[in-house]
Amino acid sequence: MMMLGLMLLFMWVGYLVGGQNGMIMAFVIAAVMNFFAYWFSDKMVLRMYRAREISEADHPRLYRIAKRVATQAMIPIPRVYIVPSKAPNAFATGRNVEHAAVAATEGLLELLNDDELEGVIGHEIAHIMNKDMLVGTIAATFAGAVGILASMARWGAIFGGYGRSDNRSNNAIGLLIAVIVAPIAAMLIQMAISRQREYKADRIGAKVSGKPLALAAALKKIHTAPIRLNLDDRPATAHLMIANPLSGKGFTTLFSTHPPVEKRIELLQKMVYETAYNTY
Repeated sequence: MMMLGLMLLFMWVGYLVGGQNGMIMAFVIAAVMNFFAYWFSDKMVLRMYRAREISEADHPRLYRIAKRVATQAMIPIPRVYIVPSKAPNAFATGRNVEHAAVAATEGLLELLNDDELEGVIGHEIAHIMNKDMLVGTIAATFAGAVGILASMARWGAIFGGYGRSDNRSNNAIGLLIAVIVAPIAAMLIQMAISRQREYKADRIGAKVSGKPLALAAALKKIHTAPIRLNLDDRPATAHLMIANPLSGKGFTTLFSTHPPVEKRIELLQKMVYETAYNTY
């Protein structure tokens, strides 16, 4: 439903600002930009964080956990990386299960016990299973296209041209909404989609690993750790992390790629209760 809303917003803004040709042009530009990132995201992100690929001989603990969870999920074993950072975090990347990678920071490996680490790896492998890279790319494409259309409208207003709006003198309010409100609305929908994918990865990952409480404990430890992975200069990768240091509280959660950690922990604990109740 949120993806449909994003597409409808794009169509409305496109019709208002640039007509059919404007819509096509904005969509093509956004699609090229985002699908290039989708295709090469694994290489770019891993290089950005100076991640080092490991084998079972290099780091038996992490590799065997990743292998065990992938086997339980019935997918190929992803490439496994370690990020040289003391901040506890992890992420998954890759365009499909055949080209997937999971990465954990040195800080995460030091902070978590085996069960908690398995819960985190389960969450990351769930992202791979759920094709979240593809879903995120599609959402980013439509949101980006709305932003491009808004930029077209702004430049049109500066130079006295409004595309289809030239013949509609009473459409100034609609154009203003398209320029200012629509990009914000598109971003809010995109962030909401990202948060829902995090909830789903928690749920699926906990089922795959069979350790929802361990994942909940890991999230709490990561959230309360004094060291944070520096994403200030890398906001484009924030959505990949299992815990986003850029997440806010209250109203600011609307602009966050991740749901509140407290809510995620609550839902994981609820999974245990529901499983026990159904078993009984």
